[in-house]
Amino acid sequence: MLRTALRNVLAHKARLVMTVLAVCLGVAFVSGTLVFADSSAAAYRAAASQNFAGIAVTVSPKDPPPGAPADRTAGVLDDALARKLADVPGVAAVRPAVDGTATLNAADGTPLRADKAWAHPAAAYVPGKDGKDSRYPLVKGRAPANSGELAVDSGTAAAGHFRIGDTVTLATDGPAMTKRLVGIVTTKDTRVTAGGTLALFDKATAQQLFATPGHYTGIDLSATPGTGQPELSRRVSALLPADRAEATTGSAQATQQATNIDTMTRGYKKLPMVFAGVSLFIGSFLVVNTFTMLITRRTREIALLRAIGASRRQVVRSVLWEALLVGLVASAAGFVLGLGIASVLPDLLGTSSDPLPRGPLVIGPSPVVAALGVGVGVTVLAAWLPSRRAAKVAPVEAMRSAEQEPSAARSRVRAVTGSVLLALGAGLLISLTGAKDASEANLNSAMLGCAVLVVAMIVLAPLLASPVIRLTGCLTGRFGVAGLLARQNALRDPRRTAATASALMISTALVAGLAVLGNSTGQALDRQAAAGLGADYVIGTRTPTVAVDPAAVRRVADTPGVRTATAVTDSTMTLGGMGRAISGVDPDTVKDVMKLDLTSGSLADLGPGRIAVSSTIAREHGVRAGGKINASMGRGQDFKQYTVVAVYQDNPIAQDVLGARSEVAEHSFRPGSVQRILVRTDSGAISQKTEDRLRTAVGNNPLLTVQDRKALVREAAGAVGELLTLMYGLLAIGVVIAALGIVNTLAMSVAERTREIGVLRAVGMDRAGIRRMIRLEAVTVAAFGTLLGLAGGLFCAWAVGALANGAMTQYHFALPWGTLLLVCVVSLAIGALAAAVPARRAAALSPLEAVAES
Repeated sequence: MLRTALRNVLAHKARLVMTVLAVCLGVAFVSGTLVFADSSAAAYRAAASQNFAGIAVTVSPKDPPPGAPADRTAGVLDDALARKLADVPGVAAVRPAVDGTATLNAADGTPLRADKAWAHPAAAYVPGKDGKDSRYPLVKGRAPANSGELAVDSGTAAAGHFRIGDTVTLATDGPAMTKRLVGIVTTKDTRVTAGGTLALFDKATAQQLFATPGHYTGIDLSATPGTGQPELSRRVSALLPADRAEATTGSAQATQQATNIDTMTRGYKKLPMVFAGVSLFIGSFLVVNTFTMLITRRTREIALLRAIGASRRQVVRSVLWEALLVGLVASAAGFVLGLGIASVLPDLLGTSSDPLPRGPLVIGPSPVVAALGVGVGVTVLAAWLPSRRAAKVAPVEAMRSAEQEPSAARSRVRAVTGSVLLALGAGLLISLTGAKDASEANLNSAMLGCAVLVVAMIVLAPLLASPVIRLTGCLTGRFGVAGLLARQNALRDPRRTAATASALMISTALVAGLAVLGNSTGQALDRQAAAGLGADYVIGTRTPTVAVDPAAVRRVADTPGVRTATAVTDSTMTLGGMGRAISGVDPDTVKDVMKLDLTSGSLADLGPGRIAVSSTIAREHGVRAGGKINASMGRGQDFKQYTVVAVYQDNPIAQDVLGARSEVAEHSFRPGSVQRILVRTDSGAISQKTEDRLRTAVGNNPLLTVQDRKALVREAAGAVGELLTLMYGLLAIGVVIAALGIVNTLAMSVAERTREIGVLRAVGMDRAGIRRMIRLEAVTVAAFGTLLGLAGGLFCAWAVGALANGAMTQYHFALPWGTLLLVCVVSLAIGALAAAVPARRAAALSPLEAVAES
């Protein structure tokens, strides 16, 4: 039976090529992503090891225990401790370090890498006895010598378009400052090589910014030859105050830094794995269809094997051996293609300002095992059902006919199973539409409902093929006899038609659903920004630990063209055991900068002990204007009763609770601080000139943002952009595999209908008519898959969107007509293009030879 399987594979190798390609794509994405992940991790580890190459042990202050003052461990690292550490046996050199973060503006005034808070290390340039800092070798200029000077690494200088002598604007955690660039260095810090920036100051300035004068944030020790890092760490630890400082080996720091960077960039690896899963799932239908058609053509052969003594188990094993051989070939080809994908992913996913690490490809056992497991596993599992079907055909029945119609009992089982699954999936989704609660549990239930619905559509597709294709046949019938024959050919074997169309159905459903969700969410964000914001600009902070300089509020208010500038202080309020966001505002100006739809009460009554709440908070706690609510403002504060003076419709700008800024500012993370400035211009006009004036008013601080409504919408819609990228990627994969399936099905169908095509040619149909018939058949199959996919995708998007309406009140179901039309056009075009080769081969058949074929 093994020899039989090998002979069958070689005999049908041309028809199995499409199957190999479909499985090969999924294997390539899986193995390529795993190799990329291993190679990236190795590159990060290598870079981190180089960065800590000269460091044996680092001494750093311990985090204070819970409840202890934050400055409890401050001041423990000083020059006196550094001198003591230098006398420890095995210590070759001591290098004090002062580390922090600093965000820089580029030469054009825009912040550098402001979207990554972890990518802005800053440090002190600490020269040794030779006047150089081995950790930051100078390549141009000199080291910073006073508080007005700065050095950066070569990557930061290139990204910011800096030159020696330029004035650089930067900020640490407060107002912006300017310094003159005097030096450019190189560094092996993985935070910087992964796309971050580096700022270096003289030691005294760094201590003022990140520690206290005379103290350090760490002390790096190098070891003498023959002294191991663990041993030196134990010696140093014995000298340190156990509750205030700790010693960490350089290798442990390198490992931790590489792990941190790898975790922060892990999102790059998710997208290829999603594509891998989709391509394998869709490709499995091509495997099922191919083996079903091959077995149908070889029914007489299988019957003969059964007649001469082959058991059902042997027939099954024979087919599975074929699938195993095909899977091995697909796995090998996919693994080789995956290596190519792994080599180009750093260039595809990285950018000049956000590079991914480069290094040799690391091929471990996991990608190899995954390639074999996925390729062989998917192929063998997909071929198992056709093999079982072949083994159940009785020898005598198989000898009578080369093509068996599905039994009525099997069709009834399919109908009942599909209907039950359809009812379960649709029922689950419909039951969630009234929840309007985008909780994790509801979203998981919605995903389960969508999955069950897709499975139901796959099961019912052969039964739906006849009515749907008869409906679309009204269009193909306009092409005369060729159109009528194309429709009949598609209806000849509904199971084959359904299996061929399933790949396109799944990809269309995914793309249609994601497109509707993305379009609806984007429009909701736009409406939400317009509905909740009365200001023309919002000046905010990039990180929650940064505050706006209160003096900047007056400068913004005095900016030409500004009518109103209102400071907002954000804090937290505990209600019913849950933390809520509270915005502190000026009751006299809040109506000018926020569009609040009050359901009761008045904001003029805001003051100490008096708050306004959103309608959601009011509903959850059963309060209304004039009522009382027990709450705690800020962290660690006692609970007290607050009077609710107003209730407003949910508003993302106002957040959950509104209070008087005079009270909220006392309970902010930094008392008296400002987190936002809402700006209303004289004419309501938005221009680059006004934005530049506002940036100047806040000192061009790179830690602050100046955004108009459109910018706020773009920022909130960042996830929508990622969704669109995923959507078009899924469409591309689905289209490719669907095209392979259509080509494969039509090629084998043409081979089965050789005599039929010969008869058509003999009775007068020309070559153009044959080609037209095959193309229309392909378009019919593609239209069937597209229609089912659109129906399923739109229904799932509607159900999931109902949940989003609970988290986003402005959400409404909105169809992206342009995108849906594009999906339909692309799907039908792929059907027509996929039929090109089979149609040409069919038209090239000689009538006499075709009719004579047995």
